[in-house]
Amino acid sequence: MKVDEIKDLSVEELQTKTQELQQELFNLRFQLHTGHLENTTRVAQVRKDVARVKTILSGKLNA
Repeated sequence: MKVDEIKDLSVEELQTKTQELQQELFNLRFQLHTGHLENTTRVAQVRKDVARVKTILSGKLNA
């Protein structure tokens, strides 16, 4: 997910996106530990997306 796409979202959409990404991260970690995950780089991508969304969300909340 690109920063420009994230900046265009509202606060409510950012909060929803954060929840969705954290759920996906949980599922990926579960698959990783059970040995069913094929694309292990996806875990790092989702972690970075969560950080991006949280950073922009905190900026909008503090503004």
